[in-house]
Amino acid sequence: MSVRSAHTSRWVALLILVLGFGALFAGAATKPVNPTASLPDGADSSRVAEIVDAQPGDNGNTALIFLEGPINPAQLAPLGEQFGGPAIPNEDLTAALIPVQVEAEGLTGNAEAVNELRDQVAAAVPEGVTGRVTGPAAIQADLSNVFSGASFLLLGVTAAIVAVLLVVTYRSPILWIVPLLVIGVADRVAATVVTWVLAAVGASWDESTLGILSVLVFGAGTNYALLLISRYRDELTRHEDRFAAMAAAWGPTAKTVTLSAVTVAIGVGCLLLSLTPSTRGLGLASAVGVLIALFFAVFCLPGMLVLFGRWIFWPKRPDYGTEVNHRFWDRIGGRVRRRPGVIAGASLALLAVASLGALQISTGLSQAEQFLDTPESITAAEDLGQAFPNQSATPAQVATTQPEDVTAVLEETGATVTPSGQPVDGWTALQVSTEADTGQLRETLTGTDALVGGQDAQLYDTEQAAERDRGIIFPLVLALIFLALVLVLRSLVAPLIMVASVLLTNLAALGLGWWISTGVLGFTTFDSTTPLYSFVFLVALGIDYTIFLITRARDDARRVGTKEGVLTALSATGGVITSAGILLAAVFAALGVLPLVVLAQIGIVICIGVLLDTLVVRTLLVPSIVQLLGEKFWWPSRVDSKVDPRTATTEAVTGRADA
Repeated sequence: MSVRSAHTSRWVALLILVLGFGALFAGAATKPVNPTASLPDGADSSRVAEIVDAQPGDNGNTALIFLEGPINPAQLAPLGEQFGGPAIPNEDLTAALIPVQVEAEGLTGNAEAVNELRDQVAAAVPEGVTGRVTGPAAIQADLSNVFSGASFLLLGVTAAIVAVLLVVTYRSPILWIVPLLVIGVADRVAATVVTWVLAAVGASWDESTLGILSVLVFGAGTNYALLLISRYRDELTRHEDRFAAMAAAWGPTAKTVTLSAVTVAIGVGCLLLSLTPSTRGLGLASAVGVLIALFFAVFCLPGMLVLFGRWIFWPKRPDYGTEVNHRFWDRIGGRVRRRPGVIAGASLALLAVASLGALQISTGLSQAEQFLDTPESITAAEDLGQAFPNQSATPAQVATTQPEDVTAVLEETGATVTPSGQPVDGWTALQVSTEADTGQLRETLTGTDALVGGQDAQLYDTEQAAERDRGIIFPLVLALIFLALVLVLRSLVAPLIMVASVLLTNLAALGLGWWISTGVLGFTTFDSTTPLYSFVFLVALGIDYTIFLITRARDDARRVGTKEGVLTALSATGGVITSAGILLAAVFAALGVLPLVVLAQIGIVICIGVLLDTLVVRTLLVPSIVQLLGEKFWWPSRVDSKVDPRTATTEAVTGRADA
């Protein structure tokens, strides 16, 4: 960026903000109604869901009105007529059951219909009797209700965290407003643009997609803003003209954050290989969101900063000629220089011990375990199972072209079989209440054409698909990021060390996250998607801080040599990268405000991983390894071959003062 371009950037920034605000009025694209969006392609449960959804007539999800208390049989018939289903008492007349079809379009419509049904039940039940609504429709509604108003809650909490940490970082009551405004607009633009992109390619998304997207845009965008503002503030001490300072700061920062954003986009883009449509949608949404955050940070924020004078940094105004102080990070660098082997060994030992927890990880949450706060549909389902031992609130759904034969096989095992809906292309859907799990039920039906679906089967198939996704996506993410770093750094050793360090950090984060989730928070297991999402986002985002360090170290190495260059880079970037890491960790921890176990687990693991990467890997481990390897770190390229080692330390001290 030239000085003239820096002058022009003010008006470019204002234009981008105006267009950004205008994009908000365009509205989001209509979310497609896809009954198998969260189910893996090709799974039996996905095919059954498609068959049930295609049944002719007014198709709805089944809800169960569960009544508890002294049941008067004379009162049941009117209740059954009111709700359109047979009223079935249990043997000792302590409970009754009324199956109801909930007719609604999409998850939001289903949630509204179930909430209305609950109000009707509360008004209709006789005195002394309690009525609750459970069943597949009610469980889906409670999942949707989790996100009722959640977007605004998560956005508010995320913005508040960013604002507080920006104030603490800059110790300015004014400056924080500028990056928060720019990234806030970027987040809202991303939330709109992403839905149109997903709709254009026929991808699926849900409320959790937009929630994770918002956290990602705020986290990544604010990180990029921190780097730019830090470099700009340093350049203001070297340039009397603020436009010249921005021109000097923009180029190196844009190069670094672009590499970072492309790396993140590549990493999250690997989710496009998932078997599950909603996971593929999340991957595409995240890649687009990161690039939008990059655009606003690189092309909008610089103009907004130079729109104001130096006074915006008040009370710590960076005046021309002021010496930049990095004494704290100089001391850390000094310790790394003196004992690199000990520090590297201790860092590796810490990460290795933390990684032991990853060996104990198991995945697969039941329906009841998905919620932090147990909703009505789950508690009612548990009580219904006790009152009606042969009835399940979430019966299996079996689709077959041979209903008589399949029914006979199932009834021989003691299962209760009920036809459900009308046939579709020769397929008949059956509701099956049985104590057998999905695996046992499918084994029983071996030799028939029956497909086993329903909510329990969906969880089973999702777990199997997640295991397959991890086996393909994990190594692919590492390989692609490694190749990207090789191309940028023109090195093999440096990218290998960087990727290996972030892999070890990921294992340590999963291990510590497992211990905290099970030992402190009382979760019994991880959700099937927790390791996948945590790994992809943590590898993609965690490599950022090492990229920020190493790209700066590569530039400094040409002046003072590799060993001193990594220490001057640590000194210059230590404060801003630490602030960025703490901010990103806190932002992902904000996912815990949503009462879903999977989001809480993802937030915990990524929060831990980012802190480990920021405070241990980037600060201690990588600089120590560079000290041990020296010029070999860049092999096969050479960076500091012309540096005289007798003058490197002296030049490093001078360079640190200029950093």
